[in-house]
Amino acid sequence: MGDHVQIKVVEDAADEDQLEVMALLLRQELLLLDVQSVEPYAEDAAPDGSKGALAAVAGVLSVSLAPGLQALGAVVAVVREWLRRSATGRTVKLSIDGDVIELTGASDAVQQQLVDTFVRRHAGADV
Repeated sequence: MGDHVQIKVVEDAADEDQLEVMALLLRQELLLLDVQSVEPYAEDAAPDGSKGALAAVAGVLSVSLAPGLQALGAVVAVVREWLRRSATGRTVKLSIDGDVIELTGASDAVQQQLVDTFVRRHAGADV
């Protein structure tokens, strides 16, 4: 199982500042879980002229997980609940080792089956 999940908040017509605020609100909820860390995601190359070596990407978080099905399942549950309470048109993309699942605020059985498959696929031997 990948021990890092990249979480990207997407909303139609939202600018970078709005995406950053949304990601930070989601981050607060994720920090209540038993995860190792939840940090703004940074790319390796910062823009020319910047002082830092890394450039933060608006609306994107990097979550370091403890091993196992429960940690990933808890992250997915928090994201889905956050989406249900959020504005329509908002989507969250979770990515582990290049495998991406896109979650919306919809609570339908097909989405739940996709989530269950995604979590099991990345839970490794803990299934």
